[in-house]
Amino acid sequence: YDFLRNWYVGGFLAAVHKTFNVLEAFDRRLALRINLRYLFRPIYQDYSFLGRLLGFLFRSVRIIYASLIYFVIIVIATGFYLAWAAAPVYILYRGFYENGNLF
Repeated sequence: YDFLRNWYVGGFLAAVHKTFNVLEAFDRRLALRINLRYLFRPIYQDYSFLGRLLGFLFRSVRIIYASLIYFVIIVIATGFYLAWAAAPVYILYRGFYENGNLF
């Protein structure tokens, strides 16, 4: 019981924690939260129509770009976790059914 709890629950929590750390490191560079918060505000305090339009477009592109990168990171992290979670089942399967024969 302890092995399963540590392997699956503890491993899941560790994987989520690590993934959040990676996403936070990327957010320092890509600034998804900041761009979402200030989406409708102009960049560089240029309150003209063109400044507002370019600010919105620039922030929109950055939001889409950052979202795609975050999505890829989450998909990769999920794939690693699922492979890691399936490892004990695969090892037991290979141990019991070696080359199609039982034992």
